[in-house]
Amino acid sequence: MKRPFVFINSAMSADGKISSVERTQVKISGKADLARVDALRASSDAVMVGVGTVLADDPGLRIKSEDLRRERQEKGIPENPLRIVADSRARTPAAAKVLGEGCLLAVAESAPQERLDCLTQRCEIIACGRERVDLRELFARLARRGVERIMVEGGATLNWSLINLGLVDEIYVYVGATIIGGERAPTLVDGEGFRKNFPRLMLGSLQQLDEGVLLKWTPTVPTASDKRP
Repeated sequence: MKRPFVFINSAMSADGKISSVERTQVKISGKADLARVDALRASSDAVMVGVGTVLADDPGLRIKSEDLRRERQEKGIPENPLRIVADSRARTPAAAKVLGEGCLLAVAESAPQERLDCLTQRCEIIACGRERVDLRELFARLARRGVERIMVEGGATLNWSLINLGLVDEIYVYVGATIIGGERAPTLVDGEGFRKNFPRLMLGSLQQLDEGVLLKWTPTVPTASDKRP
């Protein structure tokens, strides 16, 4: 299957949490890491999140730097990457910041029609999969329309799904100098979890940044669809 190059970028606390037990956003990154994230967005054809991230954080997913937006325009591409939300049941609020021109909502065929009717004027909607978004099909369709590089900004459930399916090529993790705690607070990867054949990562680089550390990992196994017990 031809698909885009996919990388996860995330910030987590020293104890592995990406937000609080209340699912509220916690400041983990400093200025240098936020600038790095903006540059990664600018280098991507698309930025992707799961609906849980939209409901919890209401991100805009647009490039903040005017210079980076101008550079993209000078290359003849849109000033912001395509914004993709994986949202099987079309739960994205109609007032979500991510919506608008340049946003694609990937839903399941079973998504409620009334929700689709509410959102169709605010974004492009495509159906992939019957009950849940079929990420392989979605990526194949994105590749056919010229999307070559996708930056995934969470959350924990989407990260799990992509890693479980072997659809991740690189993982960037900024580990901040803070503790969040809470056994129910989301981690970098949640979902069902692996019980055997745990995916291995190869460390590509390690860099001190702000008050924390930036790690770059590469999964050593290209496919993971057979990793369920």
